[in-house]
Amino acid sequence: MQPAMLDAAILEKLISAAVAAPSMHNTQPWRYRLNPDTVTLEVRAAPERALRYADPMGRALSVSAGAAVFNLRVAVAHFGWDPVVRLLPYRSQPDLLATVRLAASPHDGAGHGAPHHGDRHEAAHGAPDHDLYDAIWRRHSSRSPFSGRRLPPRVLDELAEAARAHGATLWLAGPEETSRLLRLTAEAERRISGDPRRLAESRDWVRETGPYGIPAAALGPRDVTGRLPMRDYLGPGPDGRRGGDSPAAAFESHPAIAVLATDQDRRTDWLRAGQALEHVLLLATSYTVRASLLHQALEWSDLRWSLSDAHRTPGHVQMLIRLGYGPVGPATPRGGAAEILDGGRGR
Repeated sequence: MQPAMLDAAILEKLISAAVAAPSMHNTQPWRYRLNPDTVTLEVRAAPERALRYADPMGRALSVSAGAAVFNLRVAVAHFGWDPVVRLLPYRSQPDLLATVRLAASPHDGAGHGAPHHGDRHEAAHGAPDHDLYDAIWRRHSSRSPFSGRRLPPRVLDELAEAARAHGATLWLAGPEETSRLLRLTAEAERRISGDPRRLAESRDWVRETGPYGIPAAALGPRDVTGRLPMRDYLGPGPDGRRGGDSPAAAFESHPAIAVLATDQDRRTDWLRAGQALEHVLLLATSYTVRASLLHQALEWSDLRWSLSDAHRTPGHVQMLIRLGYGPVGPATPRGGAAEILDGGRGR
């Protein structure tokens, strides 16, 4: 398939794949633009859907955008092109987080296409060895209890290798570290429930209509034992009890918590972490492994640094991923391609 064959139907599928990526509170803080001259898709931040209190530095927004970039890479390769990615290509356009150029596949004899001279960041080519396109549509966060079944070492090794492909590291926390990570997450939950601004922001994204936010049915139950601090989006009930009237269930007694980290903590690292995260999530989905994200402690600077205290090498934690076997999470709404694809040409 040659880039010139891009039509409206395939473009819609590419954008739909991108927006299927996870984002904090399902804010989907991105928009897209096609530059037809270079057959390049631009991934831009949508500041109107940023989280002012939970994500003031835009780190979570960048991680979400990186996950969308990875989905684009997978979809572009699925339809026969070679995806050429540039991160933060222009200092003059800080909202332009990444570009994905649809280059001729090397199998067409045209090669990858050279990156622009003077690129500030690498141009990444290609997609994963596995075709993960189908997994894009099957990946959903599962906030339900998982079984006690352990993940096979081979699967964990593949997930770690997927993270390494993007310059990130992923490891499964041991029992002692897991307890420490959950204590920090529980402390973050306690702080959020006592912060009126953050709590109001969280509640605002619990929505029953529209293409953004999380329907109440997708929030999931709380752990009846209090051991696993799943996010409480609505905050304390009238009686002040955490979880309010939300249903309770018994969660797994030994949760599998994977830690995703990067060596440095720049905007490019956040974008790479997002690509690594989505690669891990899609690969896990292909093995019927479910996942939910424990992000709360990352929203407080002191707790975030504490997450890294037991890190075996210097690094910065970007996400805690709860993995296991259990029910498929419910789908959450997504914005339509026509709504988030900017008209006109890229600048």
